[in-house]
Amino acid sequence: MSIELINSTKAFDGLQQQYRHSSRLLNCPMVFSVFLPQDKEGDTIRKYPVLYWLSGLTCTDENFSQKAGAQRLAAELGIILVVPDTSPRGDGVADDSAYDLGQGAGFYVNATQEPWRQHYRMYDYIVDELPQLIEMHFPTNNRRGIFGHSMGGHGALVIGMRNPQRYQSVSAFSPICNPIACPWGEKALGAYLGADAQSWENYDATVLIGRAVEHLPILVSQGDQDQFLGKQLKPHALQIAAEASGYPLKLEHHQGYDHSYYFIASFIEEHLRFHADFLLKIDA
Repeated sequence: MSIELINSTKAFDGLQQQYRHSSRLLNCPMVFSVFLPQDKEGDTIRKYPVLYWLSGLTCTDENFSQKAGAQRLAAELGIILVVPDTSPRGDGVADDSAYDLGQGAGFYVNATQEPWRQHYRMYDYIVDELPQLIEMHFPTNNRRGIFGHSMGGHGALVIGMRNPQRYQSVSAFSPICNPIACPWGEKALGAYLGADAQSWENYDATVLIGRAVEHLPILVSQGDQDQFLGKQLKPHALQIAAEASGYPLKLEHHQGYDHSYYFIASFIEEHLRFHADFLLKIDA
């Protein structure tokens, strides 16, 4: 499970890096970005918790690293940031002419349908293969958090709730909360998983939060001027399901903010500190 360094840039006394590797699950080369904090004394023995960021439709591993402004506080807190790509890519990978299906739109599911199933196993990639690589090649401890935006917020919520033993905390900006009942979700889940809508429920945060036995800390931030709010994102459905099941969801509405990275950059510090409360906690 080797990785190839593509580039490395110093930032806030740490390193912003990009790597390539051959994915056994996705059957293609994959790229991911890492921000690696460094102790000022140059201590290379210290181990850090890892916070995984999942990006939205059309994004690559670079959008968050370049636009969110997360490195300064990650360096201060001592948290590794890992940002995978949003889908498998390449000439031999199935694609679609639309922006919301195919390359750049993996939806963090394990596809079961042709022509997608050979490469589109982003759920397993995020849960299993990528963490194995990160923990093999970087100074990590056993603490993980996961967060994301839009399609990536959907992925973070679903992956966190389905694997509560693997993560200490979950958060999301403007997530697709109820994909079985919105156009983006209906299109992607139908294509990747087929016509059996019951199988879609495994990838729907609103359904999962109502079934959850273990409760992870979850923070969701949503702008009230988001152009996708009512038709695609549906945070009210997630909130209703959480209240009905007694899940301690923290859902924040922010006046005047839209769906862009300006919104993410405005509240990234709150999310990083939210995760730090759990990732950096010393067990008694």
